[in-house]
Amino acid sequence: MPARLACPGPSRRDVLRFGSVALASAAAAPATAYKAEANDHTTNDPAVIFVWLPGGPPHQDTFDLKPDAPEEYRGAYRPIRTNVPGIDVCEHLPQLARVADKYALIRSVAHRFADHGGGHKRFLTGRDPLQPTGFVNDTPMVGSMAAELLKHKRAAVPNYINGVDGGRQGIDTFSFGSAYLGPQSHPFTFFGDPADPKFGVQNLTIRDDVAPRLADRLAMLSALDRPLTGPDPSGNAAAIDSNRGRALELVTTTAARNAFDLTREDPRVRERYGMHRYGQRALLARRLVEHGASWVTMVMENATPPGGEMLPDHTYNWDSHSVNCHIFEDTKYKLGFFDRAISALVEDLYARGLDRRVLLVVTGEFGRSPRVEYGKPGRPGRDHWPQAQSILVSGACRTGLVVGSTTARAETPKDRPLTPNDLWATVFKHLDIDYHRTAFLDGTGRPMPMLPFGDPIAELG
Repeated sequence: MPARLACPGPSRRDVLRFGSVALASAAAAPATAYKAEANDHTTNDPAVIFVWLPGGPPHQDTFDLKPDAPEEYRGAYRPIRTNVPGIDVCEHLPQLARVADKYALIRSVAHRFADHGGGHKRFLTGRDPLQPTGFVNDTPMVGSMAAELLKHKRAAVPNYINGVDGGRQGIDTFSFGSAYLGPQSHPFTFFGDPADPKFGVQNLTIRDDVAPRLADRLAMLSALDRPLTGPDPSGNAAAIDSNRGRALELVTTTAARNAFDLTREDPRVRERYGMHRYGQRALLARRLVEHGASWVTMVMENATPPGGEMLPDHTYNWDSHSVNCHIFEDTKYKLGFFDRAISALVEDLYARGLDRRVLLVVTGEFGRSPRVEYGKPGRPGRDHWPQAQSILVSGACRTGLVVGSTTARAETPKDRPLTPNDLWATVFKHLDIDYHRTAFLDGTGRPMPMLPFGDPIAELG
């Protein structure tokens, strides 16, 4: 008589997927089915705010101006002094010029991938991608690696968060994918314009019409769990139960929604940041790390305020080719919003004591070509340029200084050449992650180190 096959029941993946649907449809009522574990978040936990400027902002028109270069290189802007002698920035960054003692500039980071997709993947993973184009990661984004190692930390909000424009929330839009770490290491992503009065965070609100069915759905999930009982040497089943309980806690309590609620801020504070998507995302980033998030990514692309339309000769993100925009009109426009948002965030980190535990990183995937191009007659632009870029860091690092320099025309590093890996080594060190001794198994079971190379930038402390 043939052996009888036991009914395997639903897979763990099926149960987790079903649980996600149930939780997304549950009601905003007190959680009774799962007991929340003790909150182990403390005000001393290190955290990262990562401001991503996709398209590649022009380094020589922001933080690395070359006023003595020929006109076709130096562009239309002039440098202004900051409150730190010897450090100059663009004339359209006056508020950041007043707080230069509270941030550092890295001017000598370079890599070799000039395509947006290749540049995103190279910069955000610390590895050369298998394909120089496309945005799907071969290896995990650094935020996912950090999230995987810090997933034991609990707070009022998700540990790893990402804010983007509507329609830009796909995990592969900016090479934020976690590759072989799996989707559990993806960020909690919200989208939309936080300055819009109608803005609301998706997946933290629950449909009222399903409220009465919450108990029934939880009971069904418990029944579906039964085939998964028994030995669990991998800990996967326990992880599912823990993750489901955590998700239920987030959607049935007010703590996370309150953290995202900008109306709880003093209107004067909101105005200081700017009532636009750059400013309100920066403010949200500060609120989220205060509520315990370990890594908050805020993507700053379109700067148009709520209800406004993109101006002629402007482009959506920082990809300032001549065929896309008039670089000097477009960049000047964006810098007005950027200057206000980032300077307010920098000042707020220090005023609230967050500088002791929060590291702010502001960058895109590469810089722009030193020589101004005219792909469209009469309209200046700059091409992709991974050979040099500028990065702003603030908070939990040494500040009021410049690391590295570029050549006279901002073409390549002149001294202290660095790579994106050195930046990420600095970030991992700040998060107390021993990246030298940490590896993840890839799809073939091979251990892959977090970074194949890279050292913390010593000047930043």
